[in-house]
Amino acid sequence: MKLIGSSTSPYVRRIRLLLGGSDYEFASLDIYGADRDELRRNNPALKIPMLIDEQQSVYDSRVIARYLSPKMGFTELSWAQENQLTLIDAANDSMVTIALSKKSGLATDSDIMFYGLQHERIERSIDALSAMAAEGVFDAWHYPSICLYCLIDWAELRQLFDFSGHAPLLELKARFKDKPMVAETDPRQAG
Repeated sequence: MKLIGSSTSPYVRRIRLLLGGSDYEFASLDIYGADRDELRRNNPALKIPMLIDEQQSVYDSRVIARYLSPKMGFTELSWAQENQLTLIDAANDSMVTIALSKKSGLATDSDIMFYGLQHERIERSIDALSAMAAEGVFDAWHYPSICLYCLIDWAELRQLFDFSGHAPLLELKARFKDKPMVAETDPRQAG
């Protein structure tokens, strides 16, 4: 198996953590620079991560996780967990939109409806996820908690959200920081 992505992507990191100590090749690309053509050759959606397993190409972290589940003997996700992933992905997608907009020189805090909607989605999703964490929903190290960990860590790294009012999420991050492969996949090591 070959996982194609970027060392700094929270979506790629979640798959790397899911794969844990499995035998696979990881190709870290500069998707906005020198390796853009390789991304174009491998994924028409121009998204990361992407998994190549023999002749099968699988796009998108959520689909990759679903593909790997029976192959690696993971427990199938419940509908509640699927909804948790929807909230995590909503916040993550909006944060990526804001991060790319900032990188493009756009004023993401301006009174523009598009950015207002992104900020509202982030706030509401994070509030709901924090309440779930307080209830113990993410106490086990499973795919939804892996995704939430990656979101929190990446958002803090990129200074996209202040989690100081969300103690359950900060506690989750502290609790899982020593899990296998967390240090090895830390985006701070990628530069």
